Amino acid sequence: MTALDLSSPVAVVGTGTMGQGIAQVALVAGHSVRLYDTVPGRAQEASAAIGARLDRLVEKDRLTAADRDAARARLLPARSLTDLADCALVVEAVLERLDVKQDLFRELEGIVGEDCLLATNTSSLSVTAIGGALGNPGRLVGLHFFNPAPLLPLVEVVSGHATDVTMATRAYETARAWGKTPVACADTPGFIVNRIARPFYAEAFAVYEAQGADPATIDAILRESGGFKMGAFELTDLIGQDVNESVTHSVWQSFFQDVRFTPSLAQRRLVESGRLGRKTGQGWYDYREGAEPAEPHTAERARPPAYVVAEGDLGPAAELLALIREAGIAVREEDEDHGTRLVLPGGGQLALADGQTSVEFRDVVYFDLALDYRRATRIALSASQDTASQTLTEAIGLFQALGKDVSVIGDVPGMIVARTVARIVDLAHDAVAKGVATEEDIDTAMRLGVNYPLGPFEWSRRLGRNWAYALLDDLHMRDPSGRYAPSLALYRHAYASDKREGSTS
Repeated sequence: MTALDLSSPVAVVGTGTMGQGIAQVALVAGHSVRLYDTVPGRAQEASAAIGARLDRLVEKDRLTAADRDAARARLLPARSLTDLADCALVVEAVLERLDVKQDLFRELEGIVGEDCLLATNTSSLSVTAIGGALGNPGRLVGLHFFNPAPLLPLVEVVSGHATDVTMATRAYETARAWGKTPVACADTPGFIVNRIARPFYAEAFAVYEAQGADPATIDAILRESGGFKMGAFELTDLIGQDVNESVTHSVWQSFFQDVRFTPSLAQRRLVESGRLGRKTGQGWYDYREGAEPAEPHTAERARPPAYVVAEGDLGPAAELLALIREAGIAVREEDEDHGTRLVLPGGGQLALADGQTSVEFRDVVYFDLALDYRRATRIALSASQDTASQTLTEAIGLFQALGKDVSVIGDVPGMIVARTVARIVDLAHDAVAKGVATEEDIDTAMRLGVNYPLGPFEWSRRLGRNWAYALLDDLHMRDPSGRYAPSLALYRHAYASDKREGSTS
């Protein structure tokens, strides 16, 4: 089954931001596009808005004037659904309510031809449930574009329980012909991106609720150490707190209130107060005129240690040893089988976040995971009230000598980047084991859909096959609610790896 022929008309029902974006994508690809909205005059207004965006593409030399004129000629507002009778594909982008979508597709089924592909752009509803209202649910597929649709390349192609494989393939190939990067996924709550991205927000909010760090500091650590383009607080302010919380709540409810997806009470209070982010002027941050920008906590300058003793190879943080030497600090290496840590001159220890807490040990400072320790501009440290001041000072001075800003947070197990990445990796393994999508499609979706620096499986390969399992297992011991319990899929992945590595065959 190939993509729709360019001679086949495409219809978009719903003319909001997403509907207009999808229509523009199909139009620029070369299709005739019909726009329909139940509100009189909206389709004409949307057509004018799309025409204005085409003008801007011409101004930016991304579209020729001739192609713009031809596209405008192919864009037709529809007065009623019956005007869509000869369309080969109808994409709905209407109100995110199951009954509204079901009613629309029931009506469309009686108008369009038997071979017309019906697609929903839902981001949170079940494609199976929407299709359940149809006499032929096999023709319904999810085509989840990301906003803004003309710019973001990812499209999740979602097969409901009854979706015909030929229809899913046609939708997939059509999205690819439109210049998008499609990924195939099963109809499970949140699909790929909105399912696997939950820990990015949830763990940042959890650290804040535990008074481990303030929003500006957490965001700075996620950006400058984790390599994420935006922190969780600034990103949800951009998305809208109400929108982000609604998706989280929908996924949580759809998974029968699975504790791994529990919404944040702090975010709930923000929504209740009307502080929805940039669109209201206040969210986690204050965007009103004259407001002072929030700054992350950054430690004062400290004297670096004269030397460190490396016990073990530091695992995912092994690159630090070269950086320390380059900074002119002596590294004395000791071959220790029982640990991967640095011992500081005062006798205190510095260890990579592992899901344990500093208060459990005598004089230990933890440091957070970094995407790339050489390029990272900030490192987070975690210490308890019992940590010797000399140990913390030496740890701060060490990372400052490497050219890093240092943020000291509370004694949070797994810290910030490490626990976030571990949970994302876990959900990704769980999704593959349950047939949601392939490893390749999940990595593609998370890089393109939410702009992660690495896909979950790319992270997993870089950090070691049992790294995420070990960290989450330690976290689960300290928070036995089930939130951090490693999935069976991650357990099998780590255990099988250990057996292979220990095998003599």
